[in-house]
Amino acid sequence: MHFNPYGGSGAELAAALVNAVPLASGEELVALLREHDYKPLVTPLPQDVTALQGWAERLREVFGEPDQDRQVDLVNALLADATTQPYISRHDGRPPHLHYAREDAGLVARLRAFTAAGLAHLICQDGSRLGRCGRAGCPVAYVDTSRNGRRRFCSTRCANRVHVAAHRTRRGDG
Repeated sequence: MHFNPYGGSGAELAAALVNAVPLASGEELVALLREHDYKPLVTPLPQDVTALQGWAERLREVFGEPDQDRQVDLVNALLADATTQPYISRHDGRPPHLHYAREDAGLVARLRAFTAAGLAHLICQDGSRLGRCGRAGCPVAYVDTSRNGRRRFCSTRCANRVHVAAHRTRRGDG
């Protein structure tokens, strides 16, 4: 499934933040942001890392929420806490694109706005694409970009574990 830039990269960065908590350092956060081509990149302060860990916990609630009304309410609360003044930006040689926080805003404000907007765009397209791994004990959040939108696990490894366990239970090995 193709998503607009916010619904795609913003939502995927939200999932990555959820999966990275607890972040041990600013270096881990910078590596995560680089992996997701997030710019402009600045060195996070220790309080930025702490603030983003709290934000990631709020993002976590949205992934896998089966009730669409509850999911919308959660994202609306994120937007209310994150949204600043939208504007069109041009930076780092990129074409004009929409930002929900000023470039001169701090890293935390920009990431909050980016991830909240990404989740909002994705929910408006298809909120069922935000999921959590279906294997008991696996907390991984993901954005389902598969063609049919029927992803249930974070990885093939988790899917295989669940299917092997079910097979063994059916055979009586379990």
